[in-house]
Amino acid sequence: MTLDQLTLDLPHRAALGAEDFLVSECNRAAVRLIDEWPQWPDRVQLLTGPQASGKTHLARVWQALSDARALDAEKLRMDFINRLGAGTTLIVEDADRTAYDEKVLFHLLNLARENGLYVLLTARGAPNRWGLSLPDLQSRLNAVPAVEIGPPDEALITTVMLKHFADRQLDIDPKVLTYLSLHVERSLAAAAAAVAAVDRAALATGRKISRQLVSEVLAGGGLSD
Repeated sequence: MTLDQLTLDLPHRAALGAEDFLVSECNRAAVRLIDEWPQWPDRVQLLTGPQASGKTHLARVWQALSDARALDAEKLRMDFINRLGAGTTLIVEDADRTAYDEKVLFHLLNLARENGLYVLLTARGAPNRWGLSLPDLQSRLNAVPAVEIGPPDEALITTVMLKHFADRQLDIDPKVLTYLSLHVERSLAAAAAAVAAVDRAALATGRKISRQLVSEVLAGGGLSD
């Protein structure tokens, strides 16, 4: 298999300017959600996934499509919510990670239905894992349609690694790339860290990237960026 063939394994989705969003089975439903706006079955949608899974990337794609305003959940204020007009599009990020007034988020979800707002929430997991204290908000969020970005599959890990190597202007044999992708944690953050570690090792030793070099990096556990 050649490098050109590897790059064609997954479709590329233009996002955030020059960057590409790679579509695979693990994120296809999330991409479909963004594509289907404004024909969403519900005015509020929840996008979940682990760190570095692509939530923010897709949120920015939707922001460009819908002219949405994006803000962290902790910055929600009642006076701001009350000024939102009909048809407003809003992204509320990290709804599970920051402290905020739960009554404000509950009010926003109510206004989305009453005034026709579009709201995209992002979080690492389902609302029942957020540790909410307001029962009404918990109940409302449990009813919000949710789309999960799953753990990256082998094809996505391999292609993301290839892109990171290309960004660093590094050549890697496809067989070595496959070997590396099979021996890292199944996360996009781990894939990026592995490429950085191999790059550091190659620079430090003045060697080409080979299976032997990759094996040494893996054995040394130096996969943090």
